[in-house]
Amino acid sequence: MHPLKKNRPLRRIVLASAVTASGLVMLLALKPHTTPEVAAAPQVVSSPAPSGSASGKAVAGTKTVTGETAQTRWGPVQVKITVTNGKITDVTAVQSPSDNPRDQEINSYALPQLKSEALAAQSAKIDTVSGATYTSDGYRQSLQSALDSAGL
Repeated sequence: MHPLKKNRPLRRIVLASAVTASGLVMLLALKPHTTPEVAAAPQVVSSPAPSGSASGKAVAGTKTVTGETAQTRWGPVQVKITVTNGKITDVTAVQSPSDNPRDQEINSYALPQLKSEALAAQSAKIDTVSGATYTSDGYRQSLQSALDSAGL
C-alpha cells in the first residue's frame, strides 16, 4: 500500500503543511523586479567663471553635475552635485529606491546622512549608513561618477 494512503492521515497533513509553508516562504521572499534603466552619461552644467582665474585644481565658478545611475539590489541610485570654486556645496539624490514604504522609510533617514557626510568629506569616501547598505553603496558610486565628471 502507498505510504500516503488512508491508514496514515497524519503523515499527509504534515507533508501538506510543510509544502504549503515552503511555498509561502518562497512567495514572500520574492521581490518585484524593476527593469534597469540605461545609465545616462553624466550631465555637466556650468555657469560662467568669474573674471579672476583659479589656479591649481580648484575650478572657478559654479557647475552642476549629475552622476551615473548606480543599479542596486533595491533600485537605482543617482546623485547630482553642485560645485562652487572647487568645493562641493550641494548634493541631491535624483533617484533612490522608493518601490515600497520600507524603501521610503530607509531613504528618509539615510539620504540626509549621506548628504552631510559627502559635504563634510568633500569626496565619495563616506561611511555606510546602517540599515541602508545598498543605498549607501549606490550613493557612493554615483557621487564618485559626478566628482570625476566635475574634475574633482
